Amino acid sequence: MPLDLFDWADALPPPPAPAAPLGGGRSRRGAANHRRGSAAEDQVLAAYERRGCNPLARRWRGRSGEVDLVIGDGETVVFVEVKAGRDAADALARIRPRQVARIHGAAAEFIGTLPGGSLTETRFDAALVDRHGGITVMPNALGHL
Repeated sequence: MPLDLFDWADALPPPPAPAAPLGGGRSRRGAANHRRGSAAEDQVLAAYERRGCNPLARRWRGRSGEVDLVIGDGETVVFVEVKAGRDAADALARIRPRQVARIHGAAAEFIGTLPGGSLTETRFDAALVDRHGGITVMPNALGHL
């Protein structure tokens, strides 16, 4: 199914509040951010699966960088960057051009492992999770940066 900008606010209830981590301020913030990011990835992955997509990899790391989610959508391999923020705009603002370049590099490495190689149809989605657990997916938002 071709995808346009769509809102998956009904995808899942908001994640539970993270438990208070132990340790100092910076490590506590880092641990809390890691848990929020992981919960956001869980929500987005479940939403793609409910729409008939197949997970291929999570936090796939190549020499160039990391891709949060790699999803099979029919014949298309979808590379998904998941960002959480106060709202979708805040989350989108957290995606920087250097990060997109690393995602593209890692994606090139990943498709090099597939039988179709560089002939594989790909898409680069941004999945934005707001503070209420609403998910907005921007199909191919990272394909042209």
